[in-house]
Amino acid sequence: MDDFDVAVVGGGLVGASLALALAPTRLRTVLIEGVAPGSNAQPSFDERTTALGNASRRIFQSLGVWEPIESGAAAIRAIHVSDAGHFGFARLEAREHGIEAFGYVAANRLIGTALWGGLTSARRIALRLPATLEQVHIEPERVVLSLRAAEHAEQIAARLVVAADGADSKVRQAAGIEAEVRDYGQVAVVSNVACDRPHDGTAFERFNPAGPMALLPLRDGTYTAVWARAPAQAERALALEEREFLAQLQLHFGWRAGRFLSSGRRAAYPLRLTRASAAVRSRTVLIGNAAQALHPVAGQGFNLGLRDAAQLAETLAGASGDPGAPGVLASFAEQRAVDRRGVVGFTDGLVRLFGDSRPPVRLARNLGLLLFDLLPPAKSALARVSTGFGGRTPRLARGLPLA
Repeated sequence: MDDFDVAVVGGGLVGASLALALAPTRLRTVLIEGVAPGSNAQPSFDERTTALGNASRRIFQSLGVWEPIESGAAAIRAIHVSDAGHFGFARLEAREHGIEAFGYVAANRLIGTALWGGLTSARRIALRLPATLEQVHIEPERVVLSLRAAEHAEQIAARLVVAADGADSKVRQAAGIEAEVRDYGQVAVVSNVACDRPHDGTAFERFNPAGPMALLPLRDGTYTAVWARAPAQAERALALEEREFLAQLQLHFGWRAGRFLSSGRRAAYPLRLTRASAAVRSRTVLIGNAAQALHPVAGQGFNLGLRDAAQLAETLAGASGDPGAPGVLASFAEQRAVDRRGVVGFTDGLVRLFGDSRPPVRLARNLGLLLFDLLPPAKSALARVSTGFGGRTPRLARGLPLA
């Protein structure tokens, strides 16, 4: 049985980032992933795009993978927020805050390729892929993981297991950590769309009664459209011919980005909030969607998970002795609690606030948007959200080495 200090289960964007961050440390680390990174079946590296905040950019710079990501990323230089059918709106400009951009939009495949390019050249990271996790047995001094790759079965042991295996985490279940699941009753319809004029680096967030819509700028001058709809409406949107789909998108979004001319392949993803009752348990730690899977409004989910990975790498690198010791895990949980709680509350609150159709609530939120647009301190506070929602900022997110 191979022995490791840390076993990372899940080689998606967050799990791969953690493994790469641990590569320079003394820790013997194994990364376990059920689907090969280059496979079309890899759900983490699909056709979706991700908005990366500036803290995420600095983390990727520290990991040495930002350059290939930046080559295909589009800068978000402005953010426009509006409430469909009402007078409230707000606009944030990066230059007003002395920064080049609020963040960057990159394809998941591009991010995944950069991360796995770094992992394949990292000598101290053992890879088990594609390998399916069949059983997790947590003992007082170690965790035993049973794996299967094709017809080959294997057991490995680690002093700490990291659950980076998504919202339906098998590791979280094995550790006996319960999770609250709140179904928003929405499905995100995602497609790339081209308009009759190229974007100027503006990202749009438009709130409709049926759910929010977002347009994220892409490097080639087009947008990724993310349209949250009720399940039946989403099913109809997927079945529409392209011209009718664009007409419906135009009707609900408006004309701020111009006329929609064409769209790419459409995909759909159910929207739920999944929140674990604890971040750590005996020899187990949860990061990314295994700890909290969020609604995509405001684009905070992956950035929060990446900060989880950065802080965990820093905590483990600075620990002397057993990386799965209770004190080490308690320290990590304490350092991440404020940021996690703040981002979950922020995104869930936005969905609830803009989904409330009562006239007094509509009036209050539209007045709030206009007031926000007039208050520089409020804008500055929101501009800093991409670096974290409070608590300690990981060293990698500040552009510093782990130690």
